[in-house]
Amino acid sequence: MDHLTVARNVLKLEARAIDDVSSRLDESFSKAVELMYACKGRVIVLGMGKCFHIARKIAATLASTGTPAFAIHPGEAFHGDLGMVMKGDVVLALSNSGETSEVTAILPCLRQRGAKLIAMTGRKDSTLAKAADEFISSYVPKEACSFGMVPTCSSTVQLALGDALAMALVEKRNFTEKDFALLHPGGALGRKMMKVEQLMRKDDRLCKVSPDTIVRDVVVLMTKTKNGAACVVDSDDKLCGFFTDGDFRRAMLNDPEAIMQPVSAVMIKEPHTITPGYLASEAAEIMGGTVKKFSQLPVVDENGKLLGLLDDDELIGM
Repeated sequence: MDHLTVARNVLKLEARAIDDVSSRLDESFSKAVELMYACKGRVIVLGMGKCFHIARKIAATLASTGTPAFAIHPGEAFHGDLGMVMKGDVVLALSNSGETSEVTAILPCLRQRGAKLIAMTGRKDSTLAKAADEFISSYVPKEACSFGMVPTCSSTVQLALGDALAMALVEKRNFTEKDFALLHPGGALGRKMMKVEQLMRKDDRLCKVSPDTIVRDVVVLMTKTKNGAACVVDSDDKLCGFFTDGDFRRAMLNDPEAIMQPVSAVMIKEPHTITPGYLASEAAEIMGGTVKKFSQLPVVDENGKLLGLLDDDELIGM
């Protein structure tokens, strides 16, 4: 049998296993979600062997979507990590057979610690399932390997059920994209969810001039501050105009003497602006609009006072 045939068989078997489990979901799953939602402590996910690797991923997904969670290894639990379990916690225990000795051996200890127990196992009549407050079936008829022993379909189903629990809790908590961003401040996602006020140029990086400033001096200041535009403000720091590199070139084409005129004579008098509360992703959509695109936008408060300048360089990749 060639490699592609093996791969396709594995994927088909695992997809079929997930579909089968999906069709068998019942109220026990809903009760498990409610138990986790009502948890006053943390959700603790545990499993042995491959199940522990799945447990870590499930815990990470829960934690990143608003459900405080972490994974513990049953072997380590026997040697002190049970101290992490407290009254009010919910333990999600994974075991395909439901008879994993390291898991079943700590069940009395979990009860003594005051934790609730959800069992995710392939056998409803197993020791783990019988000891649990709620039971989620992860039964699969066979694994994807030729001799039926390597955790493949069973571990894939556990992983998928963990995702299903996490997403059900996302809906239950009304967990939003902004909530998600608060837990993911790093990388591209975190940058997309930053606000304009965090990205805008201000203070020494901002080119700000009065209406009577000569165009030549405005261009010099734009060059020094490395800005492609200047914000024109009145004595109260309210935005009254905007002047860009493009405006300068157009003005010079129309009148070479424009360089010695006050910027008020050639500036955009009613420029488009943005407020500081917009998300970077929202700002990127505005600046890259299909009708009119903007390279820079002045940032103003509700009274029109200048706060900064948003440059599209800050939004690259969004």
